[in-house]
Amino acid sequence: MPTHDGLVDWDSPASWDAATAVETIARLAEQGKADVPVYSIGADRRVATRPFEVTGSPLFVAEGIFAAEIVEECRRRGLLAGAYALRRPRGTTFLRRLTRDLAEQRKAPKVLIRRGVALLRAEPAVLRRQTGLGAEAARAREILRRVAGMVAGHPHRSS
Repeated sequence: MPTHDGLVDWDSPASWDAATAVETIARLAEQGKADVPVYSIGADRRVATRPFEVTGSPLFVAEGIFAAEIVEECRRRGLLAGAYALRRPRGTTFLRRLTRDLAEQRKAPKVLIRRGVALLRAEPAVLRRQTGLGAEAARAREILRRVAGMVAGHPHRSS
């Protein structure tokens, strides 16, 4: 696992298994179900898998900081309806991340604040990277409108 300041760097794409993510998305798209990993940020590792189903859904959303890393491959395999990088005020992202991480006790508060400030500063570069990998920058309301339009225009899967 990649490290930063002596800690596992969960914000690095190298901490993620992109090939397995694409295969899981393919299984979900084709079969409607797959086992997905469960990570423990506090323990710095994957701790289990759990079944996940989207059977009957016309679309599903795969989200996360590394989603843009697999846009090209998902597009190539015909698995992609849309790819978006959420654009919101950096302060909002910082506060939401910090609130979540403190509530989940992911790390010591001092570590979470220090890392949160670093991510706050890096956010414009992260957005540029995600759009460079094929995601379109958009605000949450616009993304929700587009996804709703895709769902409305899709026949309902019954498998």
